[in-house]
Amino acid sequence: MPQLILLLIGSCMPVLGAVLLSPVLPRISQHFAATPGVDVLVPVILSVPALFIALGAPFAGAIADKFDRKRLLIAAMVGYAIFGTAPLYLDSIQAILASRVLVGVCEAAIMTCCTTLISDYWSGPLRVRYLGLQTLVATVAATAFFALGGLLGADGWRTPFWLYAAAALAAIPMAVLLWQPAASHHKERSPWPWRILALPCLVTIGGGVVFYTLIVQLSYVLDDAGVSDTAAIGGITALVSLATAIGAGLFAKVSARGARTLLIAEFVVSGLGLLLIFMAQAVPLIIAGAVLTGFATGVLLPTLLTWAVNKLPFAQRGRGTGLWTGALFLGEFLSPLLVSALTAATGGLGLSLAVIGVASLVLAILTATILTVPTEPLNAPAAQEAS
Repeated sequence: MPQLILLLIGSCMPVLGAVLLSPVLPRISQHFAATPGVDVLVPVILSVPALFIALGAPFAGAIADKFDRKRLLIAAMVGYAIFGTAPLYLDSIQAILASRVLVGVCEAAIMTCCTTLISDYWSGPLRVRYLGLQTLVATVAATAFFALGGLLGADGWRTPFWLYAAAALAAIPMAVLLWQPAASHHKERSPWPWRILALPCLVTIGGGVVFYTLIVQLSYVLDDAGVSDTAAIGGITALVSLATAIGAGLFAKVSARGARTLLIAEFVVSGLGLLLIFMAQAVPLIIAGAVLTGFATGVLLPTLLTWAVNKLPFAQRGRGTGLWTGALFLGEFLSPLLVSALTAATGGLGLSLAVIGVASLVLAILTATILTVPTEPLNAPAAQEAS
């Protein structure tokens, strides 16, 4: 199934952009130490693509619906390779930051098109399985890219940027093996699916905050608990990533329970995991809380995605996927800002994680009592499929 493999490879590109540079940020700071504001600019190099994925994904979805999913994907993959490797020869941190903005724009199109094409090519149980596999592969890739970034960074902070060139190589078989699905039978352009996606996207913003909290903050939590060895922190982070991958891998088996039941369970377990981290006095309990949260968020992402896009008709699927992708990455972008604000207000990182844990429990309660989340199985075929 080469088409699925290529779409999963494309789905890993935003993950590559998010974690690859993390190990070399200190070296970048040292290289540009004479630049005013370097302490602020260097972390933004890592985080700014997520903001532009959030801003650009709905527009990418509109282009995909109006014109051509396949061509947009290939163009974005080539642009991603060009802008991603630009820091190899750029000597200004401002220019590097601009290239990272363009990387985010390309990532918005890549993620939107890959997810839309998975939904176009397959339906019913296969779609559910492959959307869960998309999260699973991205999670495993994040762990691999983090390690690879550290390994390549040993030769210099610019070296990891060479990996972005892989997108151009992947674009070649994409051009040959992928196809543009049949156009909608309706000649008139359908409206944006605001009413269908308003609630899923709002919940997804909250889910993105919960999902990304430990990805950013776990190393700081462990350091505060006395775990200073980088190898130990890396091993614990890998364990949490494994739990996330297991959760994503189980999604297809539990999808018949419906979005409402799954979301309640996922937000409850995520919240309890974060609260356990806050209350824990021993490192093993912190790890247990992190594993619980990681497992729950691994199931959470494909649940949110399938709920959002599974019932969209072909003519609206690109824009719907773009709206959902934008909501997810908006939550991920807001997560560290929210944690920083809560830490300043509460006086401690642990308390800020507890607040987010309580917020996750509140989301579970709202899903159970107020929000009109569907109860039918997520693996049921969509009402309208592209021919």
